[in-house]
Amino acid sequence: MERKVIELDQGWDYMQKGITKLKRILEGSVEQFNSEEYMMLYTTIYNMCTQKPPHDYSQQLYDKYKDSFEEYISSTVLPAIREKHDEFMLRELVKRWGNHKLMVRWLSRFFHYLDRYFIARRSLPALNEVGLTCFRSLVCFFRQNFDTFCILIQIDKEREGEQIDKALLKNVLDIFVEIGMGQMDCYEQDFEAPMLEDTGVYYSHKASSWILDDSCPAYMLKSEECLKKERDRVAHYLHSSSEAKLVEKVQHELLVNFSTQLLEKENSGCRALLRDDKVDDLSRMYRLYHKIPKGLDPVATIFKQHITAEGMLLVQQAEDAASNQLFFDSQVLIRKVIELHDKYLAYVSDCFQNHTLFHKAMKEAFEIFCNKTVGGSPSAELLATFCDNILKKGGSEKLSDEAIEDILEKVVKLLAYISDKDLFAEFYRKKLARRLLFERSANEEHVTDLTLAKDNQNEFENYLSNNPNAHPGIDLSVNVLTTGFWPSYKSSDLNLPSEMVRGVQVFKEFYDTKSKHRKLTWIYSLGSCQLIGNFEAKKIEMVVSTYQAAILLLFNTSDRLSYSEIMTQSNLGHEDLVRLLHSLSCAKYKILIKEPISKTVSPNDIFEFNPKFTDRMRRIKIPLPVVDERKKVVEDVDKDRRYAIDAAIVRIMKSRKVLGHQQLVSECVEQLSRMFKPDIKAIKKRMEDLIARDYLERDKENANLFRYLA
Repeated sequence: MERKVIELDQGWDYMQKGITKLKRILEGSVEQFNSEEYMMLYTTIYNMCTQKPPHDYSQQLYDKYKDSFEEYISSTVLPAIREKHDEFMLRELVKRWGNHKLMVRWLSRFFHYLDRYFIARRSLPALNEVGLTCFRSLVCFFRQNFDTFCILIQIDKEREGEQIDKALLKNVLDIFVEIGMGQMDCYEQDFEAPMLEDTGVYYSHKASSWILDDSCPAYMLKSEECLKKERDRVAHYLHSSSEAKLVEKVQHELLVNFSTQLLEKENSGCRALLRDDKVDDLSRMYRLYHKIPKGLDPVATIFKQHITAEGMLLVQQAEDAASNQLFFDSQVLIRKVIELHDKYLAYVSDCFQNHTLFHKAMKEAFEIFCNKTVGGSPSAELLATFCDNILKKGGSEKLSDEAIEDILEKVVKLLAYISDKDLFAEFYRKKLARRLLFERSANEEHVTDLTLAKDNQNEFENYLSNNPNAHPGIDLSVNVLTTGFWPSYKSSDLNLPSEMVRGVQVFKEFYDTKSKHRKLTWIYSLGSCQLIGNFEAKKIEMVVSTYQAAILLLFNTSDRLSYSEIMTQSNLGHEDLVRLLHSLSCAKYKILIKEPISKTVSPNDIFEFNPKFTDRMRRIKIPLPVVDERKKVVEDVDKDRRYAIDAAIVRIMKSRKVLGHQQLVSECVEQLSRMFKPDIKAIKKRMEDLIARDYLERDKENANLFRYLA
């Protein structure tokens, strides 16, 4: 039996009744669809879509499905929304959206056969999509002009501290997202774009007022609070995708646009915060600016300038004291620089979260003032002297081993800023050698060479005990050290007094029994002697240098000696002799009487032993005027640098074979800068020397090109 054909008008009249009932339910009617009604509506659509042509009404029903939504929205939804205002309009919109989704769900069930077959075959939008699109397109004009504006009013009210219905806003904004059906264009174009524009206007106005009235810390507190509230806004009702854009907009208006005015505010800007140690405010400044591209650059620049100014002030104070012949204590200067470094390293760590920009700023600042010369002394020497004083017995610092270790670690950090590290190493090496040789080291530094020297001395004493006839008549202690392990020292042709000559001979005889292949070179400049002075009042033991002893012992055989006679008999040069005679006749202990009496020594002076000299002590140490070893150290370092430059050039050219002049100089500077800052002129001079010695040659056609000669 054939199924009766359902005509379009007949079938649609029946469907309209079902749709009308659905509208009544949506408007609040207590009616409901029973299962029989639901099946009849579904079956009607099914039958109308499965009839043979020309009675297959699938396309017409698909169109009428869409028309149903458009008619309902135009006749019912839009008028209901239009008659409401402000927050009430938003509530109506949420209600109508909820109803619309219910309508889409029910009608999609009634027309489900279209979705399964007709729509699939024709590649048409699905029923659910058609329903949502209808709401979107028909409400679009009205929404753009009214509800977005209402939402922005609510947001600005909340920004001003008023209470608003956040749940309502979230529900409204969810509509923008849901209408997009997986795309964010509706939310972004119809809400987010105007919202961001409104946000910019709002905070631009606020910032213009705050920057005039508030201090930098107060402004930053307000900015931080605003940013927090905007993030909270996202958490409560905005879509999460808005957070980055919203934060960027607020940062731009509050922090980027007013960056210069804020950071350089007089009496409260970044410089003032650094000056007044406002670490909390500096931390806040970092938090606010570190996520802004290049936001920290001006902060780091001010940080560098501030540290440089503080460091240069310390250097200038020390230089003023030295130039005005006031007491200048390099220990105090280095100690203050260490304290400065500790302070701002803590700033970098605590306030600026160890950001590389601030490490770099601090490094560049310290490099500026840590390489200044103070009182004629290069910073490398001052640092070496500081270490020496810390480590030697009787130094001004009385510290525990742990405290010494801590300070030395800090010195190492300062050393990183010194460009002439090789100069520091040489000064330190000489001072270390003196500490070790004169047993002035506060802690027992274990040095193999000294241990062997002590063993050697013990063997010498045993040798003398076993050979009484070999005893030189004086107590003699000798440190035999390995050449190359120690700094080079001036070895002079001092004419030793007979009392000392015998001692040298005896020790040589002893040493020859141990080794025939080693040559002893005597460094008298580092020796010390203990002499007994037979003065009229009493005998006094005198601790003097070997040179001082050699001069004093000349007066055992002569009552008076002229300057020239002393020079001849001692074989000392003028510079050394003036220092020695000055220490014995013009300083605190006048062991010799000089004619004429004056405070300086000249080649025309006459000297004689002072028998009337006395002192309350029975043992005195007669110091020598301090020798400025700086010149010798600098000369030694310059010599070593020439070798280092030669080695670097040869090493580079050996691997490159051919290289341009500028590139060779640049690579050489890069290699050597770890130990010292090479002078460009010195590099060029060494290049010429290597050419003369056939290590390099210039290209015949291009004078700026060098070749390595294997």
